[in-house]
Amino acid sequence: MTALLLNRRQLLAAGAATLAATQLARAHNGTVHVVIEKLAFVPATITVKVGETIEWTNKYPFAHTATVKGGWEVMIPPGKVATHIVTADDTVDYYCRFHPNMKGKITVSG
Repeated sequence: MTALLLNRRQLLAAGAATLAATQLARAHNGTVHVVIEKLAFVPATITVKVGETIEWTNKYPFAHTATVKGGWEVMIPPGKVATHIVTADDTVDYYCRFHPNMKGKITVSG
């Protein structure tokens, strides 16, 4: 009985995590949230407005970056949060400098 209950809880937790990952990244306070998990930016593609804040949450015990080739870079320490305030020039593709297969896209909307 205990194993069945535990499996049910794990299933519900996994379902809740999946739903949370597919929800819009925008919070009510003008911050767009991106989580780093399974060596990916989730969500990978975000749409933001000038002046909003992008907040990356690193769930790993090692560092990541949000790097724009020829542009800015945000260091995201292990288990921490890092931010970037959006400018008009921030319609970009970005990646993790340490893990180049991790890629994301930021689109600035009017």
